Amino acid sequence: MNVLLIGSGGREHALAWKITQSSLLDELYIAPGNPGMERHGRCVALDIHDHDALRAFLLEKRIGIVVVGPEAPLVEGLHDRIAADPELKKVTVIGPKASGARLEGSKDFAKEFMFRHNIPTAAHRSFGKEEVGLAIEHLEKVPPPFVIKADGLAAGKGVVITSDRKEAMEVVRGMLGGSRLGPAGQRVVIEEFLEGREVSAFLITDGRSFKMLPAAKDYKRIGDQDQGPNTGGMGAVSPVPFADKDFMQKVHDRIAAPTIRGLSTEGIPFQGFLFMGLMNVKGDPYVIEYNVRLGDPEAQAILPRLRSDLLDLFEGIATDTLSECHVDVDDRTTATVVLASEGYPGKYRTGFPIGGSELLRNALLFHSGTTKDGEELRTNGGRVLSVTCFGKDLEQAVVNAYTNVQLIDFKGKYHRTDIGHDLARKPNARAPQQV
Repeated sequence: MNVLLIGSGGREHALAWKITQSSLLDELYIAPGNPGMERHGRCVALDIHDHDALRAFLLEKRIGIVVVGPEAPLVEGLHDRIAADPELKKVTVIGPKASGARLEGSKDFAKEFMFRHNIPTAAHRSFGKEEVGLAIEHLEKVPPPFVIKADGLAAGKGVVITSDRKEAMEVVRGMLGGSRLGPAGQRVVIEEFLEGREVSAFLITDGRSFKMLPAAKDYKRIGDQDQGPNTGGMGAVSPVPFADKDFMQKVHDRIAAPTIRGLSTEGIPFQGFLFMGLMNVKGDPYVIEYNVRLGDPEAQAILPRLRSDLLDLFEGIATDTLSECHVDVDDRTTATVVLASEGYPGKYRTGFPIGGSELLRNALLFHSGTTKDGEELRTNGGRVLSVTCFGKDLEQAVVNAYTNVQLIDFKGKYHRTDIGHDLARKPNARAPQQV
């Protein structure tokens, strides 16, 4: 079959790498892709917002499956536009329609959905831009820490957690006033703080049946020991020691199954990946957020562990046979470390030559923010590359990843030095010191 993959980041590079391993694949097209993805498929300049151009491309290239990597096109209704076109009725889209994408596109909608279906989550209240005063009153009454979330899409930067009541009020005023996050913050959700450990759980579904995928732990903050502002993600490990078999069974029974059942009950079609951002609170899972696609950089950690043919799972969605598919997972551990531009997630410079990628050994290198100047690879984003390595255990995977990280070089290279360290049994299973 011919596949169109939409996106240009590390998650999409990992998807392209995995898709090309399938015996079912004829041609993989990637829009727009990045230099690292060129070895896996044909990168094309396709405006997915131009439906006439998209239709012509899908028909000309005989595309059977469209895989949507990022969330924004799904929230904007890309799946709906394809499904509504009678010429494209044979095209299967991996990613929900806009109604299902609201699970990520609106934190308020997601919280109300969870309460309707008795899915464990933190208590919350939501406030619109005309309710600044009510939001401030609420902050005066509830105890810290304060969890404040922009309702809309904010590229992983729409969550603020603070114990400073004054700062919390300033954040709410900034969001609802439009100066902090623009349209994404025109409604805010203020949540109860849950004390526990975060884990990212994933499933793939056709809207009726579903299959659990490997779980991961990601590291959102820019600095070691989880200091500094949130980013799109600075690293990940899979599996997660504190998300054991018993915990994941609870995730299946209390979170995944009622979520898919709830979508079906409400008549919300959903096919594709569902990311369940969870908090492990004394052994019980609570939902922090839903995402309607794979995570980044979690995809770079979990897809290498997936032994099953990914296109076979997509074909299961297309043919209503997903329930018959089997998911096989590698028992080894993966560790992923993101290399970023100095200054990220704030202001940063790009255009610096990248060297050393040819020196990597037993490592996967996924591109996030790169470009080519002739044959020379250069930085072109805040998150530039991610390095993923296997290990027989977490300690070995972490050491392997950081050993390879040291081989990559570009001006302003920055990375956390403690990915996986909080989970490691041996304190020395952390990054080698920079020299």
